[in-house]
Amino acid sequence: MKSLLKIFVALAAMLASSTLVSCKDIIISPDKLPAAAQSFIKEYFPETAISYAKKDAELSKTTYEVTLQDGTGIDFNSKGEWDKVDCKRAAVPAALVPAFIADYVQTSFPGQIIVKIDKERYGYEIELGNDLELKFDKNGKLLNIDD
Repeated sequence: MKSLLKIFVALAAMLASSTLVSCKDIIISPDKLPAAAQSFIKEYFPETAISYAKKDAELSKTTYEVTLQDGTGIDFNSKGEWDKVDCKRAAVPAALVPAFIADYVQTSFPGQIIVKIDKERYGYEIELGNDLELKFDKNGKLLNIDD
């Protein structure tokens, strides 16, 4: 019984240490972001400076998180392609929003702005200025509305 307990403790310690090793958020200078991420920020947020950038190096993937001085948060994959843009209370740049989503929002929620857009495996999740969350598949079909 004691040997079984020792094995369990050893396995728990290994699991805990591998989790610690796999999740490392490191503050980096903006020039250490992938070139595509730097270009994206310059193109879509040219007037807003970067407050800080983080690199999250896990065993299976590396991601980047950028926070701009106005509070906007942008997540990038390892290649520097955007994954999520959260402008808090300001509108997400229109060029980032697929036409089918922009059309749906304009028709169904006139006057509302899209403040967050998140690429998902199934499609997109957006948040409107009134805090409604809408999910769309890749073909433009509305999947869900959540308040």
